[in-house]
Amino acid sequence: MTATIGPATTTSGAPLPVVALPQGELLTVNIEQIPELKDLVGPGIHIQPLRIDPERGEWVFLSRLAPGCELPLHYHTGTAQVWTIQGRWEYKEYPGQAQTAGSYLYEPGGSVHTFFTPADNTEDTIALAWIEGAQVSFNEDGTFHSVMDAVTLHFLVAMAAAAGAGPVPYIGGGSATVTEA
Repeated sequence: MTATIGPATTTSGAPLPVVALPQGELLTVNIEQIPELKDLVGPGIHIQPLRIDPERGEWVFLSRLAPGCELPLHYHTGTAQVWTIQGRWEYKEYPGQAQTAGSYLYEPGGSVHTFFTPADNTEDTIALAWIEGAQVSFNEDGTFHSVMDAVTLHFLVAMAAAAGAGPVPYIGGGSATVTEA
């Protein structure tokens, strides 16, 4: 059912302030309907995009990480929030501060670190990440490695879908609709 565009009201019919816009549908994706994109951003790192908003520079995804996987040293231009659902991961720069099931991590923009899942993990690590801005990565010698952001992820997801991953639904930006790559 699509809502009628017009003055927004409560379910009893009372008018709402003009700033309350009518919403025609809930923007929902179900993880069961999103294919796992394997090794999309690195070996052993599998993601399921939930929201990709290139206009706002936000990207939200569920990741499954194999024991022993690692990202290059990187910094974030905006904030990053990570909720660990299962397993354990760490930053090399913060020994003894492992993120385990139930941990919620908030990182301010400019945070620099090297992400890894310990090789002795007995299970995959599952984490939900919400990132604003870009992740700028560097090689061991300090030279530029890569940039990952909402635009990059949008193109990687579209390429994975075109290569046979199947339809990849996620909540897009701009008009705020469920998009399918």
